[in-house]
Amino acid sequence: MDRIFDFHIEKLKTRLIKMCSLVDEQVDFAIKSIEEQNRELADLVISRDKIVDKYDIKIERICQKLFALNQPVAMDLRLVMSALKINSNLERIGDLAKNIAHQSKDFEFLPNYFNRLHYSEITFIVRDMIKKAIDAFITNDSELVRVVIKSDDKLDELVKEDSKYLIELMHESKNNINSAIIFYQVFQELERLGDHATNIAEEVFFIVKAQLIKHRNDLADQES
Repeated sequence: MDRIFDFHIEKLKTRLIKMCSLVDEQVDFAIKSIEEQNRELADLVISRDKIVDKYDIKIERICQKLFALNQPVAMDLRLVMSALKINSNLERIGDLAKNIAHQSKDFEFLPNYFNRLHYSEITFIVRDMIKKAIDAFITNDSELVRVVIKSDDKLDELVKEDSKYLIELMHESKNNINSAIIFYQVFQELERLGDHATNIAEEVFFIVKAQLIKHRNDLADQES
């Protein structure tokens, strides 16, 4: 029974890592589809969302099988419990990437005010948060968890600033309304991507340290 359990644990880790790699690429392509006004990339993200959904189902089934096999030891139990939550967050990241790809197709061209937005800085932070959350999971690195969680504050600040600017643009001219609404939605999606990366990082902290992080103060307590 132990050998069967170990086999499924390794299978779970492998599937999760593949899922991580897939959604990471989905986010990269979705962001580029706006920057480069590349409809082919947007279509690729949208079409590959079905693959993300298939991984989601497969990972959930492995977790169910592991729970059914026997009572795992503490570390393995934390891994399986957190794997379900990580998988759910990865699936949502895939959905958000698909949404951004759809929104990129609503642009005929990028608006004149695009360079005044913090799009490049925001998307860099989002990409970095997702990559570090994934690396934290692969390497069991709790220090990367701290980096991800701290980055979320900067992301929220920039999104809030640009959202306010987009609302001002809509008030200035009706010609700005359509494009500003799309970008407003895109920034909300990017902020949610950061939230899901943070959720994954918190689950990794639980796996490694057997401690829950539900508030920023929890992390501060760990550091003191």
